[in-house]
Amino acid sequence: MSGKKKEIQKSVSIRNRKASHEYHFIDIYQAGVVLQGTEIKSIRMGKVTISDAFCLFIGNELFLRNLHISQYDKGNIHNHEEKADRKLLLKRKELKKLQYDAQDVGLTIIPTKVYVNARGLAKIEVVLAKGKKLYDKRQDLKAKDAKREIERF
Repeated sequence: MSGKKKEIQKSVSIRNRKASHEYHFIDIYQAGVVLQGTEIKSIRMGKVTISDAFCLFIGNELFLRNLHISQYDKGNIHNHEEKADRKLLLKRKELKKLQYDAQDVGLTIIPTKVYVNARGLAKIEVVLAKGKKLYDKRQDLKAKDAKREIERF
């Protein structure tokens, strides 16, 4: 057994890359998240999967569902649950606006980024988004290919 500890990343930033391909972003919000026990240690180690996560309102509170935070290696029997619902912390005005806007047909709230800020707090970037149609996705791919082709020369 070596005397080295596992490296904890100084700046953690986990992105949901698939979200920009699947959705048009309308509004972006920075939200705090209520964590329990060893969850922050796992986030600082970068053991988070955000691709299946989504947000929903329960009452007047916004919750994050299906965010997978792996269990902490050195945790004991009091380790956290991996896919628990986590409450998001936003200002009351932002919550009301999001709740009102999310009632429109075709709009959803998705997390796009999990990061640790300068103060060491875990934050989640939440986006009000509208799903893209198939032809929108094709147009985006064509534009991206054309841009890549132009940059090549």
